[in-house]
Amino acid sequence: MSGLLGLLIGSFLNVVVHRVPAGMSVVSPPSACPGCGHHIRHRDNVPVLSWVVLRGRCRDCATRISVRYPLVEAATCVLFALVGVLVATRSGSVGGTVQEVVLAAALLYLMAVSVALALIDLDTHTLPNRIVYPSYVVLGALLLAATVVSGDWGAFVRGLVGCGVLGSAYLVLAIAVPGGMGLGDVKLAGVLGLVLAYLGWGPLAVGSFSAFLLGGIFAIVLLAVRRTGRRTGIPFGPWMLVGAWTGIVLGTPIWDAYLHLLGL
Repeated sequence: MSGLLGLLIGSFLNVVVHRVPAGMSVVSPPSACPGCGHHIRHRDNVPVLSWVVLRGRCRDCATRISVRYPLVEAATCVLFALVGVLVATRSGSVGGTVQEVVLAAALLYLMAVSVALALIDLDTHTLPNRIVYPSYVVLGALLLAATVVSGDWGAFVRGLVGCGVLGSAYLVLAIAVPGGMGLGDVKLAGVLGLVLAYLGWGPLAVGSFSAFLLGGIFAIVLLAVRRTGRRTGIPFGPWMLVGAWTGIVLGTPIWDAYLHLLGL
């Protein structure tokens, strides 16, 4: 079910990635071919399938349609399905409790935002406020709802602390190293800190560290193959998001293993 939802959301994310950086509305006007201007027919707007049937071209003018569109839809489908598996594993059942259902909604929303922000940052080196700011409200409300159901107010308070701590840490880095960290990264850090810390200190620690580890490895590889220079800006938002999901999925066992290694 979550995979099917991911297909539909993936189609919408293609619109978001294209229109939000341009300051356009994501709801109007209807999607149209950039070549001939014809509105996309409903039967030509079925995720993945329509692109395959049309062989990647507009029905009216044969303008080529980027393969990125079906890839985003298919990837979002897979990622949503994996989130569904993760939540089911945490709850120990397919249906789960009301708390797990609300938490699943929060994680699915974060996944949708992650896909959109990663692509936008790769394209434009920006993390639009139109996506980041509402994420504070939506995720805050969903995590609060999960807390009301479960009664675990410690988790919600921990999430607020994580939001402030990670956001502040990134702000310090942005000030200390001008040009090395953008304000968009600082704002996104608060969102990720909220979710990671809600899940536990382990996810927060692992998710935060993984962003720098994975981003650093990627930068070193690019330097090694001479695909970038020392002064070339590399979008950090995608690595923040990949690191956060590493923390969400593997944070607790990695943190527990680390503490065990220390004898704690």
